[in-house]
Amino acid sequence: MAPPITELSERARDIFRATVEAYLDSGLPVGSRTISRLPGFNLSPASVRNVMQDLEELGLLAAPHTSAGRMPTDFGLRLFVDGMMHALEPSSEERAAIESRAGEAGSIEEALSNTTAALSGLSACAGMVMVPKREMIVRQFSFVPLSQDKALAVLVGEDGGIENRVVDLPPGMAPSALVEAGNYLTATLAGSTLAEVRARLVRRIDAERNALDAAARALIERGIATWTQDGDARPVLIVRGQARLLDEAASEDLERVRLLLDELEGKQEIARLLDSARDGEATRIFIGSENKLFALSGSSVIAKPVRALDGQVVGVVGVIGPTRLNYARVVPMVDFTAATVARLLG
Repeated sequence: MAPPITELSERARDIFRATVEAYLDSGLPVGSRTISRLPGFNLSPASVRNVMQDLEELGLLAAPHTSAGRMPTDFGLRLFVDGMMHALEPSSEERAAIESRAGEAGSIEEALSNTTAALSGLSACAGMVMVPKREMIVRQFSFVPLSQDKALAVLVGEDGGIENRVVDLPPGMAPSALVEAGNYLTATLAGSTLAEVRARLVRRIDAERNALDAAARALIERGIATWTQDGDARPVLIVRGQARLLDEAASEDLERVRLLLDELEGKQEIARLLDSARDGEATRIFIGSENKLFALSGSSVIAKPVRALDGQVVGVVGVIGPTRLNYARVVPMVDFTAATVARLLG
């Protein structure tokens, strides 16, 4: 097991830091000659190479077979991030870019999507945000026929958001009954959430049994049940900017990128990963093999809990990128985005 960074000699620490920073900047293995030419290093390439060899034996650096240079291992990156990294606060331009996208008109989900896209663009990673599903205030409810036995239930919210579900139609459902059911639900639900009206709706249907067509009554009950069974607590997970992962350096490692893009398709697994960051106070950083989900693609995840004014965790913001991402710049950027999302959620 490698010693703490404080137990390394000053020369070893300096060479290790320079090697990691050069690797994170270029994404390529770093040679001893490159380090020896840096300002402040009055060492021959041979001397640097000897120290690099020692760091490799400690498990902090590795030498790819195709290169004489060295690159940090996942363990070395962890040691660097925890003990040597100097965070760089987002610039005023970067903060303005995130806040302006968050302030664009639209639903909460659109604002979250825009904010996540801004984070993705600035960090050159795939951006992510996960928040609890917020039950919308209903403005309109309608049913659109799809076939003889199925219809699309469409829910329009006060914020302009739209949700839809496919529902089964009772046998012999007439088009007029679809309209009647939609009008009834709009009149009953407008200005309220689904949670607020479910019990009242059941009572009203019973009281107005004679006034409603039997088929329309059955469809109303099925439509509401569909949203109930879907689970109000299901989180909203937004992933934006996967194309950012296809950078110039990725061209030499297309298999890794292909694996990462495949992994990003597993929304439930990503949600579980982000959920594991909810309990921490600070930003969580998962580097390469430390995280089972992205171990195959050798990727890193930076995630920050989003806290409301009362301190309760209301979501998680994060990015996914290669292990060679600029942690010093991206970590504070994720922190700032988490604070912006907290204000969005109010």
